[in-house]
Amino acid sequence: MKERILVIGNGMAGIRCVEEIVKLEPNAYDITVIGKERTPAYDRIQLSTVLQGNGTVDELLIKPLDWYDEQKVTLRTDEAVTEIDKDQRLVYTNKGGALPYDRLIIATGSNPFIIPFPGIDKKGVITFRDIDDCNAMIESAKTKRKAVVIGGGLLGLEAARGLLNLNMEVSVVHNTDALMDRQLDATASKMLKDELEQQGMTFLMEKETTHVTGDEHVSGLAFKDGEEIEADLVVMAVGIKPNIALASETGLETNRGIVVDDFMKTSHPGIYAVGECAEHRGIAYGLVAPLYEQAAVLAKSISGDESGPYEGSVVFTKLKVSGVDVFSAGLFQEEEGVKAIRIHDESEGIYKKIMIADQKIVGTVMFGDTSDSSRILSYMRSEMNVEKMKKVALLEPEEDGGDDLVASMPESEIVCGCNGVTKGCITKAIQDQGLRTVGEIKGCTNASRSCGGCQPLVSQILEHTLGDVFDASDQQEPICGCTSLSRNEIVEAIREKGIQTTKEVYHVLDFENKEGCSKCRPSLNYYLGMLFPEEYEDEAASRFVNERMHANIQNDGTFSVVPRMYGGVTTSDQLRKIAEVSDKYEIKMLKVTGGQRIDMLGAKKDDLPSIWADLDMPSGYAYGKALRTVKTCVGEQFCRFGTQDSIGLGVRLEKKFERLQTPHKVKMAVSACPRSCAESGFKDVGIIGVDGAWELYVGGNGGINVQGGHLLATVTTDEEVMKTTGAYLQYYRETANYLERTSAWVERVGIDHVKEVLSDEEEKNNLNNRIDIALRATRDPWKEALEDRTVRQQFETILQP
Repeated sequence: MKERILVIGNGMAGIRCVEEIVKLEPNAYDITVIGKERTPAYDRIQLSTVLQGNGTVDELLIKPLDWYDEQKVTLRTDEAVTEIDKDQRLVYTNKGGALPYDRLIIATGSNPFIIPFPGIDKKGVITFRDIDDCNAMIESAKTKRKAVVIGGGLLGLEAARGLLNLNMEVSVVHNTDALMDRQLDATASKMLKDELEQQGMTFLMEKETTHVTGDEHVSGLAFKDGEEIEADLVVMAVGIKPNIALASETGLETNRGIVVDDFMKTSHPGIYAVGECAEHRGIAYGLVAPLYEQAAVLAKSISGDESGPYEGSVVFTKLKVSGVDVFSAGLFQEEEGVKAIRIHDESEGIYKKIMIADQKIVGTVMFGDTSDSSRILSYMRSEMNVEKMKKVALLEPEEDGGDDLVASMPESEIVCGCNGVTKGCITKAIQDQGLRTVGEIKGCTNASRSCGGCQPLVSQILEHTLGDVFDASDQQEPICGCTSLSRNEIVEAIREKGIQTTKEVYHVLDFENKEGCSKCRPSLNYYLGMLFPEEYEDEAASRFVNERMHANIQNDGTFSVVPRMYGGVTTSDQLRKIAEVSDKYEIKMLKVTGGQRIDMLGAKKDDLPSIWADLDMPSGYAYGKALRTVKTCVGEQFCRFGTQDSIGLGVRLEKKFERLQTPHKVKMAVSACPRSCAESGFKDVGIIGVDGAWELYVGGNGGINVQGGHLLATVTTDEEVMKTTGAYLQYYRETANYLERTSAWVERVGIDHVKEVLSDEEEKNNLNNRIDIALRATRDPWKEALEDRTVRQQFETILQP
């Protein structure tokens, strides 16, 4: 008879224990796992990706049901243990089960911490801990509009980002003056807040909630300072506490968690505890890496190997919010005996700080670029002496340095901190099992299976290990978790099969999620419109909220309205009209933009259609993935140095390409001479007048990632400028990934490749023919909303509270 192992808790800790045990001794034990939730074990830390629309619940499953059968592990879901009889070695369940064991592993995890202020039990107040919470938020977003998240920590911010993706207005309430104040210093916290505000979050800092307002259902929150905020949904994400109730009732030694020794043994023989419910040397960890490390030690201990005790973990956190890279480990605040190395690149939005004590790294904070995180974490864990490295530790690798970095990494260096996977483990798997993609490595070794932050490094190791055999085309990633198909495969299939709607895409191409997600829906809507501009009916519901509203939502819930001013030129009549409309609708501020037009800030959403009607000007598309502006200098008409008619050409370009839908926003500029007063060298398309000619620069960017433009062509006439620009934009439209700026696209495909394509006159004409068809199919969205009753009704429905 096999020894019986019973695991209470089908979470990440419990199932990792089972994985480690069957890996060490296959079929040696009779293993039963009992879990309260209805699903098999899933990756809880990735719940935010589901909420943010970047994955599905099925993708979170750590192991498929077949795996349990193959390993002969009995899984009992939707069943809770009610009592442990440690003397008889029996556990009782709420379904009448009485299960004997020889060894018992308690992996009951933790519970969300609830602040017990009045009204917390009202409908619409939830936590963010499991799949049911995640689904509750998704369902709430279908009918509710205002969400408030209590807690500006890791979990709260990830929940807030997910609610934003669900098109809710999101405010975050935090009781201190800094976000993630347990992981970030003041500088990083401020950068994080600024970035999230740009994404649409509103923050109420240093606020202490006194009670939840509303009758049966929540209507808002009241604060100690007397202020209140409206809310249809309140998400409490203020922390967790170890779930030790069952252990306490059983008589096991508990403190904050279930007290365990270095081999995860509790105070009673034959009973172990692991994960968030366990307390080791006074610490109860709430992160995934310690949990996995404990599981590995416990599995060895059960198999009789107690050569490697668990001695604690170096903890680290990584924020999983799209577009925000944040990493923190160990100490992050200055203190006596600890020195800091800092890099703060404001132009790139990058901040890195390394904390050093006794020539060893004891902590780090990174914002904007976390590519060094695995390496620094490895140095921390190994307590490497960095005395000779500290001046270069944070420098970016030189060209081709990525391969050098991989080559110099020792085989024992940890690559995936979440799952404890070393470089040696990855290279061995590649060599022994013939792996060719990052996905295969993930499936085989667990590297990048959790937070995914190490995926770029895993890819570099794959390329380094395979050498000439490495094929970049094999590495195409699916566009989202709903499908395994890449962007190119999907576009080609749509073209070949003549698919006309997103729903057809989901069904014909066999998406796992037949409703799509917030990541694939806008992408597919763009690709279909690009391929079939005359036939495809745009799906407003698949666009981001600003594009649906035809205005940019601001941090106070109002909107900005930007009418188009061709080439940055306006008239006194237009200015009077803008002034009258501003007074009539109590616009809070008029701001001249960098694109040479006027931003009307603070417009109430219900006033938007009336404002558009009174302005009677075209939409400036300041909210859209489309041509935004064509900036111009005054040129030869007024400037003493101007050699070309920059205004005339700029106006012509803007009138030609306005309303053109593109993978990302496109900005253009025309300067009349090499002084480039319109900053043409840093635009998606920049044109500079030279002696008797125009130079066309492309792929520039003046945003966070400043990028100078590449010279595409030198032409002598305005007609050639129009034709070259049209071909270039259409080629970008047809080959770029959705949400890929021209700067990234040019870097990816190469400027020489673009030049080669456009050097073919026949292809250039074909591209211009296709962009003309696309342009003919466009309509001004403001006028369309005002003139088309159906469109207006749909729009007004969106606006109604």
